[in-house]
Amino acid sequence: MSADRPISEDDLQAYVDQVLDAGRKAEVADYLRLHPEAARRIEGYIAQRAALRAALAPIAEEPIPPELGLRTLVEARRARLSAWRPAAAAALILCLGGLGGWTARAAFTPPVNGVGALAREAADNYRVYASDLHRPVEIGSAQQADLVRWVSNRLRSPVAVPDLRSAGYRFIGGRLVTTPHGPAAMFLYDDAQGERLAVMVRPMKVEKNTGMSEQTDRGLDGVSWATDGIGYSLVAPTRPKSLHPVANEVRRQVEAVA
Repeated sequence: MSADRPISEDDLQAYVDQVLDAGRKAEVADYLRLHPEAARRIEGYIAQRAALRAALAPIAEEPIPPELGLRTLVEARRARLSAWRPAAAAALILCLGGLGGWTARAAFTPPVNGVGALAREAADNYRVYASDLHRPVEIGSAQQADLVRWVSNRLRSPVAVPDLRSAGYRFIGGRLVTTPHGPAAMFLYDDAQGERLAVMVRPMKVEKNTGMSEQTDRGLDGVSWATDGIGYSLVAPTRPKSLHPVANEVRRQVEAVA
């Protein structure tokens, strides 16, 4: 027995499992002859190993079930991969659909510039001020000259108040309103039934000369356009008749002054 390599528990277990090389096996056998207690323990392990092998021998000798065969396992794996690919494709389509939806959302997001933005701003300000029964305007019709000077100075462009009596609207007054594109003037009118109409005016940084277009925004109708860098938007509650004739009158007066 080699003094340089003492017998360890691992050596004893390997002796039971019969995996030692011939030289080490002889060294362990010599050790067991000199240590009767260890020898009895190892003999018990060897007996248990033999009993288990005998009990499991019938199962070990059975043929491998077809479902556990190598070919079957490979084919099953291929089937799983084939099933995964459509799922991955569906996930990709969903992602692309989400991206497309976001792109479509961007396409239908209200414009941030131009006449489209002007129309939205006019509708928003109409909801705030035209519905105010007590103070819809800052300067009334009696001070129209003061109003014109004030808004013209703030807009840095001459602004005139349209006369819409021929269309059945009485001028109430006006005010300055704020927009993402700077200040704007809003002139308010009402008809014999008390229904209010607004004309909003502001300078345009883009679409400085744009033809008339009609808009509908949550119960409000509008007509908007731009002439020589000034944008105009008429807003009133939705009605059977179009606002276009009134808008044409405003445009006629604006162009006559210019």
